[in-house]
Amino acid sequence: MASTESSHPLLSHADGLAASATDVLLLVGRVLLGWLFLASSAGIGGKLWNPAGFAGYLKALGAPAPEVLSWIGALVETVIGAALILGIGTRYAALLCAVFLVIATALAHRYWEYPAAQVSGQYSNFLKNLAIFGGALVIFVTGPGRFSIDHMLAKKR
Repeated sequence: MASTESSHPLLSHADGLAASATDVLLLVGRVLLGWLFLASSAGIGGKLWNPAGFAGYLKALGAPAPEVLSWIGALVETVIGAALILGIGTRYAALLCAVFLVIATALAHRYWEYPAAQVSGQYSNFLKNLAIFGGALVIFVTGPGRFSIDHMLAKKR
């Protein structure tokens, strides 16, 4: 588990807050991260409701079997989002999220290949995915926290 103390007393003022709010903050972080994936897949205009559009996008990127990959991608995003929000299979969801992000970033956000007018936007998407990847790693390491189905199931054992 991560350290509960800062490296220096001058930097320790937030330690008590972090320690007392750990489970609530893990819940908030999981919900926000999961919401991103759930909204992208199943939200208004999401990939599940427009599989042809998503397949067309994947085809334009040169992805193999875009009609199949569009369904796989949309379903994987839905599973990641729901699992993180509910806190069930959280560490597996975090790993799946990390793998998904590596693939999605390598496929869709190769900013160096875009026309000059699109480089900035694609670079921002590339960096956003790196940040989400970091969040997935943090959730993998910390686990879901007390406010999760995982915690409820662990208590029943």
